[in-house]
Amino acid sequence: MTMLFSFLTFSLLFLPFSISSSPNYIFPENHFINCGSDSPIVRNRRGGSTTFSGDLNFNPHHSDSVKDLTTTPESAGIYQTARKFTKSGSYNLPIDENGVYMVRLHFFPFVSLFDAKFSVSASGFLLLSNFSIPRNLTTSPVIKEFLVPVLKGRNLEIIFRPDSSFAFVNAIEAFVTPQGFIPNSNDTTHVTSSKNDLSSSVLNVIHRINVGGSNITDETDTMRRKWVADDDYLLIKRLAMNHSIYSDEPKYDQVGGATQYDAPDLVYKTAKEMNSSHVETQSNITWRFDVKRNATFFVRLHFCDIVSVQRNGTVFNAYIYGMFGKPISPYDRFEQFAVPFYVDFVVDSDGSGFMNISVGPRNDSKSINAFLNGVEIMELINDRVEWSGEKKNNVWIIVGSVVGGVVLISVSVVVILCCLKQRNAQPVENSSWWPRMSVNAGSSEDRTTVRTPIGSTTPDMNLGLKISFAEILHATNKFDPKFMIGEGGFGKVYKGTLHNGVKVAVKRSEAGHGQGLMEFQTEIMLLSKIRHQHLVSLIGYCDERYEMILVYEFMAKGTLREHLYSSNEDLGKSSSRSELSWDQRLQICIGAANGLQYLHAGLREPIIHRDIKSTNILLDEHYVAKVADFGLSKSGQPEETHIVTDVKGSFGYLDPEYLKSMQLTQKSDVYSFGVVLLEVLCARPAVDNLLPRNQMNLAEWGLSWLKENQIEKIIDPFLVGKINPNSLRKFGETAEKCLQENGTDRPNMMDVLWDLNYARQLQHPTMPQQSHEDTNSDVSWQMALTGINRLPSINVSTSCVSVADSEAFSELKIDETR
Repeated sequence: MTMLFSFLTFSLLFLPFSISSSPNYIFPENHFINCGSDSPIVRNRRGGSTTFSGDLNFNPHHSDSVKDLTTTPESAGIYQTARKFTKSGSYNLPIDENGVYMVRLHFFPFVSLFDAKFSVSASGFLLLSNFSIPRNLTTSPVIKEFLVPVLKGRNLEIIFRPDSSFAFVNAIEAFVTPQGFIPNSNDTTHVTSSKNDLSSSVLNVIHRINVGGSNITDETDTMRRKWVADDDYLLIKRLAMNHSIYSDEPKYDQVGGATQYDAPDLVYKTAKEMNSSHVETQSNITWRFDVKRNATFFVRLHFCDIVSVQRNGTVFNAYIYGMFGKPISPYDRFEQFAVPFYVDFVVDSDGSGFMNISVGPRNDSKSINAFLNGVEIMELINDRVEWSGEKKNNVWIIVGSVVGGVVLISVSVVVILCCLKQRNAQPVENSSWWPRMSVNAGSSEDRTTVRTPIGSTTPDMNLGLKISFAEILHATNKFDPKFMIGEGGFGKVYKGTLHNGVKVAVKRSEAGHGQGLMEFQTEIMLLSKIRHQHLVSLIGYCDERYEMILVYEFMAKGTLREHLYSSNEDLGKSSSRSELSWDQRLQICIGAANGLQYLHAGLREPIIHRDIKSTNILLDEHYVAKVADFGLSKSGQPEETHIVTDVKGSFGYLDPEYLKSMQLTQKSDVYSFGVVLLEVLCARPAVDNLLPRNQMNLAEWGLSWLKENQIEKIIDPFLVGKINPNSLRKFGETAEKCLQENGTDRPNMMDVLWDLNYARQLQHPTMPQQSHEDTNSDVSWQMALTGINRLPSINVSTSCVSVADSEAFSELKIDETR
């Protein structure tokens, strides 16, 4: 995880049982193209056959037909020939029906096609960029599959553009899918970080899994899809078992159910279910899939109850990343056994490079079981390009360019002569016609003046913080990989040193990451206006040309999480690694609470952070805590009680009230901070999918022990016997109050700050304050706290509030509470 920031943006779209695809759908005959050939190839499929016709009728420009002379058509089929492009060229496919089109591109680089690197677009969407096939994968075809929205009357143009010497393709499939095959997001409730309209986005198929069964070939699938067996994706194999194959046919075409085109019956006739020999643990079955970091995915989970012994017997939950996703109760929707259906999600990946999908039993189920039949994971693509499939050397363009050049030169000569005339007419000492040279370190070609494909920054950006790209290159030794200290949702983070010797953390945006221009602007505009000892300082930014770079003060000790626990991806588990003393942990929590309190109550326009977590609390060389990552923050007027906005945040830290209502409040930050308090106490992640179901979510698990007054049983083993029981009790009470389901029942950050200082005082009643601890020279504590007999909740509006180990806390009695 990144040392500076880790952007784990969460979004989850809960769809009802999906409306099934049209039962009147007939598999189309167009377009199936045997590229580079004038001969058709017939390929069998379930329910019929498909003919791949030659491509000569499409007449692709700037291309050649190539053939593998070492094979025969019978053995190689559509992979014996290919269309090779030396310049940008396209296939223009006529479309006579609106809808989502399945586009499959087949690549098999025989000898003359090695080392190709190219990009592909369809209907203006960028499907593949700098695509190449590693030599170790050249022994079998590579098939890339996309779902592309196309409007009637607009041809489906598929463009191949070489990025090096040439591009190629062996075969193309492009046909319309059944109506409703991909749901329209406008008909659903959005609880997402961004409103992605599925009907206007391209979907790139990443995984298609037959759970509980074997591989399914394109010859046996109704829409020529390939499905892979799930065994290699199971995290803990002993927790699951294959259910015996269902001997009858699934009951398709039920209202609200699936059709044979949504998935073949081989998917619905097999399933994974809980292993009966391990049911007593009630652990979830979890699959882990490789996915792109910080991208948005459409996930379809297929279900068909072929496992229940009795009707209404199996009710369970489906989870993504360990978060509650959807209750699965087949008989609430259908009255029959073995009716196939699916549930759709839109979810942002968490930056780990993996996606965990789980099913687990519910306490209200008559049968302690859970099952899954199939999984599809598709990445949303919204990147647009404007390419021409044909480069034309138009003589009029050439003539126009020449004439334009002549005119430009003529105008330039006239301007220069006029300027010289004016200069000669002026006294030398008043001569001021020369252009004023910019003293700004940044290039004149930056995003504040020139539009770029990424966008342009707002006019009121703080130009005083601008740092030149040349300075960035110097600081990071040209982004030397040895200097990289982390990677998050915005991009990679590098340690650097500016010319003046200041050590900095440089966060450089990368295309394809989940956060971009909006977060870049938000961070600059917020952090350029605020300064606080417990907020990470923005040193500057760079927006020259295509760059979006943020430069922060360097935090030597990294993230709080790094000092609490480590994640072992190979073993699939996390483990405590902390050696922070209890007092150090309390100081860190107090520092972070100070920073949050300043955001909530110390500014003219309060700020809600919206992504509080242990990776966004950084530590300097003295372990002083500072809150970081303001890319998701929201500001508002003091009188506003809430902000209605899309849900953003991180798994395990999200305020449940915010999730339900989409109303963001300061108490949402308080909830997230409560999860951090439990992380500090227990030294474990906010979500751990490999633990038993009742332990996966730290907030729920910790609350259950807090309510039983047995929190000492779940603390970090390193702390056992080292915490004053009164301090532990007060800390636990504080966390419990922060994690209340209703925001009105939670304390404000001032109350939290007070309670944490009190917990520290209970640990060490007479501890002197260190010089680097919670001090703030530009702010004074404005409340009289001496002689305390009662401690009511206090709301304070100051320019900044910092509660430190003051004399007030030295007078607190052990039995007093707030």
